[in-house]
Amino acid sequence: MIDTIQNIEEISKKLKERAIIEGFTISGIASIPGSSRIKLRTNALNRWLANNHHAGMKWMEAERRKNIDSLLEDAKSILSVGFTYINSLNKDNKNKLFKVAKFSHGEDYHKVIYKKLKNIGKWINLEIPDCKWKICVDTSPLLEKAWAEESGIGWIGKNSNLINKKNGSWFTLGFLILTKELIPDKPHQSLCGKCDICIEKCPTKAIIEPFVIKSDLCIAYHTIESRDKTIPKKIEENLNGWVAGCDICQDVCPWNKSVPYNNNFETKPKEWIKNLNIDSLNWDDKTWKENLKGTTLQRIKPWMWKRNIQANLNNKK
Repeated sequence: MIDTIQNIEEISKKLKERAIIEGFTISGIASIPGSSRIKLRTNALNRWLANNHHAGMKWMEAERRKNIDSLLEDAKSILSVGFTYINSLNKDNKNKLFKVAKFSHGEDYHKVIYKKLKNIGKWINLEIPDCKWKICVDTSPLLEKAWAEESGIGWIGKNSNLINKKNGSWFTLGFLILTKELIPDKPHQSLCGKCDICIEKCPTKAIIEPFVIKSDLCIAYHTIESRDKTIPKKIEENLNGWVAGCDICQDVCPWNKSVPYNNNFETKPKEWIKNLNIDSLNWDDKTWKENLKGTTLQRIKPWMWKRNIQANLNNKK
């Protein structure tokens, strides 16, 4: 049992170290209910939803997202982790014809992160047997970036991505909600300063003001989330090869100029992604499903891939 300050400090340190051992790049702890910034981030979410900036992503409206206790009763702490997905093989867009956002080049990060967090959970069962825990990876209704910022592993940039001083923004997030009070890390302060490069370089002007993304102007939204049969002309004219997501606001970010790579098998780009071409329009659904298997790109249905590829071709005519 951990019942003294010294023991709590030690187990908190060990928990974060365990996350690094499991393959995460960064880790931090926040106390629940968190500081006043969690309320500020919640208010910002409410404004974003009220302005309909989430477009067709209706799941963002889930009230549970604003109440972490709804995910695990008696929650006291949260472990935030970041998994780096950039590596020496995907740091540059080798495929100049059709581009796919780097986060999706390798194995499905949901499954990769879940497995690693589950291993940490097993460790918790041994080290803190009276602590219950719950895994949250992307699909859970949680204010992810706000809690990651609260845990001190980075800050929410003007492009709405979480940024870390050493690792930039090339990482996906995972969380373990815990019923044990641990020693929290200091919440991270924003280091974007006066830099507006991400806002200036967005070709569709989707970043309508610092920290605010208007989804129906975002290339990533239209190529991954939108189920419309066609892509709006304004978006189509600015695709410039993007068929699944968009990395422009990260590619231009100064914090991403020099970051460590994660050259493990989980982030190695799939061969078919590197070789996407016009002939891919002729792939049948079976071929698409075989290629998409085991990746987060399964969210983009075969007909959507064809729509996205054709939209790029339309603009080349």
